[in-house]
Amino acid sequence: MPGSCYRQHWNPRMLATTLQALAAFPSQLEAYHASFPAEFVNWQPQSWQGIPSEAFSALEQICHVRDIEVEGYQSRIHRTLAEDNPLLPSLDGESMARERRYSSADAVLALADFRRARQQTLAMLADLSPAQLQRTARFEGYGALTLSSLVHYLCSHDQQHLAGLQWLLGKLAARQAG
Repeated sequence: MPGSCYRQHWNPRMLATTLQALAAFPSQLEAYHASFPAEFVNWQPQSWQGIPSEAFSALEQICHVRDIEVEGYQSRIHRTLAEDNPLLPSLDGESMARERRYSSADAVLALADFRRARQQTLAMLADLSPAQLQRTARFEGYGALTLSSLVHYLCSHDQQHLAGLQWLLGKLAARQAG
């Protein structure tokens, strides 16, 4: 049975480490965003080749994680807990960025909204039983998973966007040096 090896060897410490990383992420996101001079929060390099996240400016990265937190992961967590093996849709971040005009957002407000959303996500995950963490779903583009898998994917998404911000800072530094 797919996933049975994971279920038999489920490690609560591994999930606890992931939950700690999720809790730390809002402060990390804010610190990386603060590293950008105000005039460069919407800066975009000539080439996005090699970016480890979506091709978003620093401000767009913030808005993206905020919206994906609520409309993506919170919805997916809720549905995995409430429905039997639901199909969890992937969201088109680029369309969201254009339609919602991320580039004109207020970064302070976006960061505060994200921080609140992450607290809500962590509250949803607090005190879940092993049986709840083993509930299954299918995630468009990822395949079959458990709720525990989904929590790890959320953490991975966070790390991709921290890496994207680091990549942008590197490109900005190279631009200013050359």
